Amino acid sequence: MSIYRRGAKGFTLVEIMIVVAIIALIAAIAIPNLLRSRHNANETAAVGTVKSLMEAIESFRAAQTPPAYPALLVDLSNAVPPYVPAALTGATAAPGRQGYFYTYTRPTVNTYTLLAQPVTTQVTGTSSFFGNEAGVITVSRVSGTNATAASPPLE
Repeated sequence: MSIYRRGAKGFTLVEIMIVVAIIALIAAIAIPNLLRSRHNANETAAVGTVKSLMEAIESFRAAQTPPAYPALLVDLSNAVPPYVPAALTGATAAPGRQGYFYTYTRPTVNTYTLLAQPVTTQVTGTSSFFGNEAGVITVSRVSGTNATAASPPLE
């Protein structure tokens, strides 16, 4: 009796190994591009969030008599009507949102700083973003270095 059957249907081990190798090659090409696109999306969302927060902070200031910036970010969501959703604000820092952490400080009633930093550097984002009462958003594209007022403006 022969081990091999004539007309047997199915795949050989070599054929299956070739298919697995092709799938692994496609995954090796596609996965880094997918991660990079998520990284870019997080940075774009961070810039949008910084712009939104800066607009809300300026609107809050304009509504105060005498004009003053909010003491905490949470003041923006506690106002009636709220300037931003409560999910975006915290006591002094907004929680990690779309891969970024937002820190707000108010040194005086007429100045503030807003810093957006990646939650996990090189994973959720590389760049950090900075805004203040001047209305210009600056960026630091050096991993692990925070943007400041002296950093180059965002283009």
